[in-house]
Amino acid sequence: MALMHSQRRPTTQLETLFVKPSNLGEQVYEHLREQILSRQYPGGIELPEGRLAEQLQVSRTPMREALVRLVGEGLLERSAERSYRVRAVSTREYFECMQLREILECYAIDQAISAVTDEQLASLRRDLRSLGDSVEDDMPHWRFENRFHSFFALTAGDATLADTITRMRVIARLFRISSRFHRQAEFDSEHLAIIEAVERRDAQAAKAAMRSHLRNLQDAVRKAVAAEMHPRA
Repeated sequence: MALMHSQRRPTTQLETLFVKPSNLGEQVYEHLREQILSRQYPGGIELPEGRLAEQLQVSRTPMREALVRLVGEGLLERSAERSYRVRAVSTREYFECMQLREILECYAIDQAISAVTDEQLASLRRDLRSLGDSVEDDMPHWRFENRFHSFFALTAGDATLADTITRMRVIARLFRISSRFHRQAEFDSEHLAIIEAVERRDAQAAKAAMRSHLRNLQDAVRKAVAAEMHPRA
């Protein structure tokens, strides 16, 4: 399907999902990314290019562009000539990712502590308070955490660091999608402890709170793995 056409044509499924006009390839990318991250496409599932294009009623060109971007982002991997699958993340890769995040995110706090404003921190607090308690739909928490965990790097003016942290978070999200070894709910109190330490401009306390948050996530996975390996009689 051509992106633009002078003649009237039926509205496609994708066009009903987006209010703002934009490049069709961008729309396809955003839609598929949301479907993956919201667990509509579980880890390891095959996503043939042709079938997706037919389902969303778009031509192969924007679909291919979107799929290639998702491969580059690490959400998909190519499984055949014109087929992809949602990437499944192993427990080992998850732990490697989380250990790297400890280093990166504590460094980001160090870089941002003198630049962050009270207004910015107040905005984070408001967003945190606005989160619901839904367990089934964790996308609001995911979106907040995306902002939160890249916030300090962006505040420090380090876009490369922020992008790297975001990529590490995508790996962690894929692990949650493809594995049962994860904590079901994030504790908002852990995010609040980090914010409060930064409000006091206490970099050491803020980094300790960040490490505690990230290590609590890892500990939950370790306990789940141990429980499966040694079930109670």
